Amino acid sequence: MQSKRKILVISLVITVLLVCTLVFRAQIAAAQPVPFPRVNFEIGSAEKPEEVAQSLQILLIITLLSLAPAILMMITSFTRVVVVLSFMRSALATQQVPPNQVLIGLALFLTFFIMAPTWQAVNRGAVQPYLKGQITQQEALTQGMEPIRQFLFKQTREKDLALFVSLAQIPRPRNYQDIPNYILIPAFIISELKTAFQIGFVLFIPFLVIDMIVASTLMSMGMLMLPPMMISLPFKILLFIMVDGWHLLVRSLIMSFS
Repeated sequence: MQSKRKILVISLVITVLLVCTLVFRAQIAAAQPVPFPRVNFEIGSAEKPEEVAQSLQILLIITLLSLAPAILMMITSFTRVVVVLSFMRSALATQQVPPNQVLIGLALFLTFFIMAPTWQAVNRGAVQPYLKGQITQQEALTQGMEPIRQFLFKQTREKDLALFVSLAQIPRPRNYQDIPNYILIPAFIISELKTAFQIGFVLFIPFLVIDMIVASTLMSMGMLMLPPMMISLPFKILLFIMVDGWHLLVRSLIMSFS
């Protein structure tokens, strides 16, 4: 009986404390209300030309935001980096190790590192002057594209540029300034893919040699039922660790853009 009374008393005390805590917090909340932001969306008819132009600009910005991932992949170093990293995983034959999330995350951060000088030039030459009101929006777009175009031209092969110039059937450009962006960007993409595949081919060679040695050894020993991949995988990983593979791979990728 005494134990039951003790349990009942403890339960009552805990209940009273909880009620007091809730009341105290409610009083504090009533004394100091937390402000909540209010958002208003108004849609009306545009009557002035300035209002029409502003609406079109907003629609254009929303469209660009939806295309931001594609723009990030197509006019930066992301394509080459992610393709080479995928080749590296395939050469190691480690299936889904590293997983796709890790490879894409690494490719994104390497892209930020490689593109940092270009983006800093865009910020200095276009973004900051526009925010200070020193140049117009059109001038900001033109000046902001110049560092990006320099990066694209530096990584694009002339053969690929000539291909799209001939397909577009435009007059032969006298210099790089005469080449429009809709020709430069696809030429840059196929140049990046070719470079990435060349690097991937070089990555496959040492691991292919290991596969051939292991397969020929197992065949000479008469162990035909044992999968060669099971034996060669540890040797591939060991080789990759001994030569510090990630360090060499990342260094080679970054140096390929210099």
